[in-house]
Amino acid sequence: MKRRDFFRNAALTAAGAAVLSPFESIARDGRRVAVTHSVAKTAKNIIFMVSDGMSVGTLSMANMLNERRDGKLCNWMSLYHAGVANRGLMDTASANSLVTDSSAASSAWGGGVRVNNGVLNVTPDGSKPTPILRKFKAAGKAVGCVTTVPITHATPAGFCVNSNSRNDQPGIALMYHDLRFDVMMGGGTEFFSADKREDKQDVFGKFAASGFQVAKTREEMLAIDAAAKEAPILGVFHQDGLPYALDRENDETLKKATPSLAEMVGTALRHLKKNRQGFVLQVEGGKVDWGAHANDVGALLYDQLAFDEALAVAIAFAEAEGDTLVIVTTDHGNANPGFFGGNANFERMFNFKHTNEWVLQGINRDFTAAQVIERLEHAQGIVIKADEAMRLLTHYVTDRNEEGLYNPYRLPFAELAQIQQHYTSVGWGSMDHSGDHVEIAAYGPGRELLKPFVRNTDLHNLMLEATGVTVG
Repeated sequence: MKRRDFFRNAALTAAGAAVLSPFESIARDGRRVAVTHSVAKTAKNIIFMVSDGMSVGTLSMANMLNERRDGKLCNWMSLYHAGVANRGLMDTASANSLVTDSSAASSAWGGGVRVNNGVLNVTPDGSKPTPILRKFKAAGKAVGCVTTVPITHATPAGFCVNSNSRNDQPGIALMYHDLRFDVMMGGGTEFFSADKREDKQDVFGKFAASGFQVAKTREEMLAIDAAAKEAPILGVFHQDGLPYALDRENDETLKKATPSLAEMVGTALRHLKKNRQGFVLQVEGGKVDWGAHANDVGALLYDQLAFDEALAVAIAFAEAEGDTLVIVTTDHGNANPGFFGGNANFERMFNFKHTNEWVLQGINRDFTAAQVIERLEHAQGIVIKADEAMRLLTHYVTDRNEEGLYNPYRLPFAELAQIQQHYTSVGWGSMDHSGDHVEIAAYGPGRELLKPFVRNTDLHNLMLEATGVTVG
């Protein structure tokens, strides 16, 4: 397939459905191996893919779900099965904790040194290493980030900025404007819109006035993609994080309004490819982490599979071009989920239509137990008992609010996960990050630089070495 044909055909209106190179035979049948090895010695481009908060149980169960439901390995496992990727384990610790947060983890990659949890590329002694996308931009490459959470969130920001607080997302939005990176897409309208920001600055307007192509809907993104202009792209598609993949897939309004991760990756790649000196793109499946924090198995596994569809787009691009290194990993484990039961329970998840978040947001204190049972059956095909429904309702009637990250409405996620475990056999270790070593793989030119065991900071120099970029 000619390179131009790949980009003409890869409209990506269905996640991961681009016309693929020989990698497609792996994705469809784990027993057939047809991928060729890249011959380039130096990577012109890097696609750095992060499934945020992905414990190994998340990857395992997503692959089991894909294989048992669709009869094929997920794309990540297909790389392993074909033997075309280098594979390793990564130590994820931060400067002050064995259990990192996302800002310290991304800073380890982005700045090449470990920092304390909560900060972005500011070391314990106060130094500020130059983030890696700024190094690549200075070397002449196009750069960008794509995510399913706010584009100002910790993982993309760790490749871009220095900040004493990951929580300064309004300030990070302004830093992005000054950096003028080539593609920035995700959620986070509240940090760009004048009517949401405390300082009332119209950050969308600042980007537009500086020559950016600004997209706020999927339709606008696709129009920018089709126009194929050279100007940089800012895409912000939701108030906070984008909808979970499972909810989006079963809601036509959400599908029309918000792009999938695979669609955003396709648009980003077609735009960045215009730069003759190459590009570096970070891609984050950020809501995998949010699903793990909520012990929301439908959110978790279907967002992991949506990330895997985006990985297929990245691999197809790399195979077509022959000069692109794809790194796929996670920043840390989260909640350590696992499957502990029989096939029938696992297969209940084939028919999930909505996440636990969707279920719980639609319940109020006036619901009866029968209405709770009906709502959960509609969303997930699970019929819980009346006493279990009453356990959930207690949280609404007595204001027994749960705490936890990414739970602004204090919904009873833990309660529902405990009930759900009887029907899915999926259990959880916690609702927080873990200190586990995590999976990492590399495909394409430079993959041989990935050793079987690495520290998170090693990835910084690996990327520079793979591209032949030197920093004076």
